[in-house]
Amino acid sequence: MKAKKLILVTSESHPAHKYFVAVMEEAAKQFNLEKEIKNEDYVFLSDYGEKDEFGMPFLPQLFVLTDDGKILQLLTKLPFNAKTLEPDLEEAKKEVFDKIKNISG
Repeated sequence: MKAKKLILVTSESHPAHKYFVAVMEEAAKQFNLEKEIKNEDYVFLSDYGEKDEFGMPFLPQLFVLTDDGKILQLLTKLPFNAKTLEPDLEEAKKEVFDKIKNISG
């Protein structure tokens, strides 16, 4: 099983949108993956995404499509730096990169 394509389900108006796009762009470049952005696709999120305590999917979430057709979650919540309380892009990239490496073996 190998990673084939990154899928980001997001909303351009969401405050974390630009961070998820940045992580997706870096991962696509690093691993030479196709990328797709789905805007507010709650049906996709209902099928594959993480849900909140009320069973509702939330935005944004990043997934990977494997060459055998599986869709797996890569990043569902943006990590934050405990000292600055700002989004931690380096930690987010590390999390995504590690998951892609584990998928691709």
